[in-house]
Amino acid sequence: MGDLRVGVLGASSLVGRCALPILRAAGFEVTAYTRNESLIGRADINWRLLSGNSADLPAQDDRASIPYWLSLAPIWVLPEHFSRIERTGARRVVALSSTSRFTKADSQDAAESAVAAKLIEGETRLQSWAESRGMDWVILRPTLIYGLGQDKNITEIARFARRFGFFPLLGRAQGLRQPVHAEDVASACVAALQLNETAGQSYNLSGGETLSYREMVSRIFAALGQPARLATVPLWSFRLALAALRWMPRFRQWSPAMAERMNRDLVFDHSAAARDLGFSPRLFTLSVADLPPSGRKASTP
Repeated sequence: MGDLRVGVLGASSLVGRCALPILRAAGFEVTAYTRNESLIGRADINWRLLSGNSADLPAQDDRASIPYWLSLAPIWVLPEHFSRIERTGARRVVALSSTSRFTKADSQDAAESAVAAKLIEGETRLQSWAESRGMDWVILRPTLIYGLGQDKNITEIARFARRFGFFPLLGRAQGLRQPVHAEDVASACVAALQLNETAGQSYNLSGGETLSYREMVSRIFAALGQPARLATVPLWSFRLALAALRWMPRFRQWSPAMAERMNRDLVFDHSAAARDLGFSPRLFTLSVADLPPSGRKASTP
């Protein structure tokens, strides 16, 4: 591959935290971008601070040569960085998107459908820009990301279960899910940077196990060392409960559309990623490290 210098946008995100040590182990010299000032100056990684008023890269990078770029920030933010990425002599850009571009496109929730539209637009703009400049691009679309007690999916269910002692389910909640660990997503990202045959491709990254929403929640209870108390409630009850929960910042993004999807299959084939990236995701078994902090004294399955 030659010059192994890589710029990482969204480096302090969940997947970013997993990707940095994998990049270092693969021999990359990493320049990591963050808005978290406390990370600046840490050893082994060249951290750069992004301005709170602009998504643009620090001006000193105009003179840097960074042939590889990994974008782990929301893909619709990436176009704001195009001009300076181009000036670093970039040859390949790997960007994280999401299968939500498919699953939320027809959502009745305006905020969710807007997210799907932004994902689609971000992917389209990346492809057009990269191809017009002769750069390689790769897009990775994970399903339900979890891990390290920092995600906004499994971790939030765990926090709700621990706080209230139960979890509400709409109907049978038999919609299928494929939770994928952040470390497995990060490994796929690093592989996509290194393998020439992935250029110009998009890959779905689903987990190593397909299970129902109900079973997924039951395993979270087991990991917390709590009995699985699952309350089956009608949609109108969900709406009332969500109206109350939204007063709490942690649950402000929950919506009735989330409940309705409990009975919808959100399943994606990752065989192309397995073939081209060596993607081999783990089964959905929560470790102690995958629980939210105050739950880490509980036993794990």
